[in-house]
Amino acid sequence: MHYKNYNKRLFIGFAAVIVILVGCAPRQKPPEVSPVRKSLAEVLSDLSSRSESAPPFKANGGFRLQYYIDDKKYKQGFPMKLWVNPPDEIYLQGDIVFDPQGLVAGSNKYEFWLAIKPKEISSFWWGQWQGQNFPQRLMFSPKKLLEALGLADIHSGQNWTSSGNGPIEVLTKQNEQGTVIRKIHISNPDCLVKTIEYFDDNGIATAITELDEYKSVLQDFSVPTVTRITKLTGSDTQDSVEITLGSIKPVDLTDKQRRRLFTRPEPLDFKHIYRIIDGNIIEQKQ
Repeated sequence: MHYKNYNKRLFIGFAAVIVILVGCAPRQKPPEVSPVRKSLAEVLSDLSSRSESAPPFKANGGFRLQYYIDDKKYKQGFPMKLWVNPPDEIYLQGDIVFDPQGLVAGSNKYEFWLAIKPKEISSFWWGQWQGQNFPQRLMFSPKKLLEALGLADIHSGQNWTSSGNGPIEVLTKQNEQGTVIRKIHISNPDCLVKTIEYFDDNGIATAITELDEYKSVLQDFSVPTVTRITKLTGSDTQDSVEITLGSIKPVDLTDKQRRRLFTRPEPLDFKHIYRIIDGNIIEQKQ
């Protein structure tokens, strides 16, 4: 396949999706002791506190993408760098086809953005958190990325319920109409997030995030080193993103570094600019 055409298909696909027996005699097995189950309020408080008190950190790793075009599967991978200042500041930079800023995703307390730089796509998406309902079409986003790092978005105990009596507890979030919009599966009793399910306004599952192999950054905070985000389509052709973190280190970020990393850049020299308003992706005129 010609290299230029191959790159074009790669970026189009990426935009569309813009992981002993002991002794001689039989011995009676001691009864298993079930972990003490926390109340819903305690679980929500633990998740919220962990997100708000998590330390700033940086990491290097890999970003792998699987996507389908005309039912044909494609796989691509590239290195990435990540800076996080919890609970809402994040910056991811991916090296796509020798461009060190081919992919950039970021957010701060007020805004979020996602940019794909190469000319085959050349697109910039952005929006504000306030009043934001994230579009289901945008599978990979700063919001999902923050949650994929174990920083669950828990603002209050309203409209949350819990279920499960074993090692995994399921927290279910409903909207004002009573429709399920998110489910968070956590391990009991350490409250580590294992799986996050996302639903649309009709209660249909649209995406799932799986978090695994947690690594301690500080004594009271761990980060999943393997994360997989899958777009659910109801078929075997499901696009997915897998993020693998290698080196993870706490950092002290200066004000200058925070401004450089977590300030939304102006969308200059992009072919397409989209603003996300109330869950709708609207292309802006330049």
